[in-house]
Amino acid sequence: MSLTGGIVLYSVLWFLVMFLLLPIGHRSQEEMGEVTPGTPPGAPYRPMLRKKMLWATLITAVLWAVIAWIILADIITRADLQSWTS
Repeated sequence: MSLTGGIVLYSVLWFLVMFLLLPIGHRSQEEMGEVTPGTPPGAPYRPMLRKKMLWATLITAVLWAVIAWIILADIITRADLQSWTS
């Protein structure tokens, strides 16, 4: 895996994990009873983005390390993938 491939893999994993974490703990302004004028009632009350970004970074680092190890150690090769799909 090249440096560029590693960065792309990390970026894709990070966004995937971030989008999976976004709805966790979501409370709408309507549920909390404090709707800010000019915003929809379903808007997040406190989205906790910094906390979710930190968790996404930590989870992605672990996932990336495992996947990079699998790729670099040739545990699963391109030939294996081709034989499974054809």
